[in-house]
Amino acid sequence: QVQLVESGGGLVQPGGSLRPSCAASGFTFNAYVMTWYRQTPGKERDMVASIDYGGGTKYADGVKGRFTISRDNAKNTVYLQMNSLKPEDTAVYYCKVTVRGREYWGPGTQVTVSS
Repeated sequence: QVQLVESGGGLVQPGGSLRPSCAASGFTFNAYVMTWYRQTPGKERDMVASIDYGGGTKYADGVKGRFTISRDNAKNTVYLQMNSLKPEDTAVYYCKVTVRGREYWGPGTQVTVSS
């Protein structure tokens, strides 16, 4: 079965960096688009970045130039390098894949940016 597990979140000061990762299993990883989302309490889950099977990337306007999404197909893992973090980046970060029309989500990893 499809499984996604995020890790690598944590507490960081403003201006710092984190690199959460998402380990995938149960599907042909290198054939699917992988997407990172984030969510804060009381708000909808918003797309942060996506990467397709060819390495093409897309980013939300608020993270362009600060975040970089990448994938390692040999490890079935997608990463989100987050630099110059701001307090407004505080959220639970999730990865998602859509396989045969069904969405699968990981449990999320908390990122807190605070001094």
